Amino acid sequence: MTRVLVTGGAKGVGAAIVRALVAAGHDVDFTYRSSGEQAQALAAEITDAAAGRVVRALPLDLSDKPALDSFCETVEGESYFGFIHNAGQPYDTLAAMLVQDKAEAAMQVNFWAFTRLAKSLMRGMIRTKAGRIVAIGSVAALRGNPGNAAYAASKGALISYAKTLAVETGKRGVTVNVIAPGFVDTDMMAPYAAYRNKMEGQIPAGRFAKPEEVAGLVAFLMSPPAAYITGTVLPIDGGLTAHLGVHR
Repeated sequence: MTRVLVTGGAKGVGAAIVRALVAAGHDVDFTYRSSGEQAQALAAEITDAAAGRVVRALPLDLSDKPALDSFCETVEGESYFGFIHNAGQPYDTLAAMLVQDKAEAAMQVNFWAFTRLAKSLMRGMIRTKAGRIVAIGSVAALRGNPGNAAYAASKGALISYAKTLAVETGKRGVTVNVIAPGFVDTDMMAPYAAYRNKMEGQIPAGRFAKPEEVAGLVAFLMSPPAAYITGTVLPIDGGLTAHLGVHR
């Protein structure tokens, strides 16, 4: 029986990841910030449906450094096989208009929270010589996109850190990878509803990703056949990053 921690697991891609991991036979702890009722309902629903699986919803605000430190001190004494950093905070503005405090807040949630949690969890993984770490990045870190400077930088930092961590832990049975989704059909895309048709027209696959498609890759990276995959960045973007993007 293996146990996995997922940040931001109450809804959207995070909830799909929790479901996929439980279906694959893992016990799952997931954090949530503001979606308390939704988180508890999800945990109860999955627990009722998956006999023998343990699913726990844990409150945690990743932007609250003291709270994060306290949480990390707690999990350091526990045994986790997997860690998926899915929680993310958007911040869209042109670089010339960037507000430093907002940019730093996004960096705290998207990047620094990952490094803090990974530091705490990897010690147990290294001890047992078995562990899987996955960060949910973004294609925004792989291609320039107006208005995405701060957000893309936080996701780009994930990539650089994960590659180095993969090298440092490779001989200790721990894998570290980044999944870089493109546009995923979740509530986060609601502000762009008016532009959806135009956006989908620029994606070779012609549509947004389903949360389950991202979750499926996460579940695979936790599985035995994925033991030799580490230090990689895996886009799930319908061909977006392969596309030059200049239309005739």
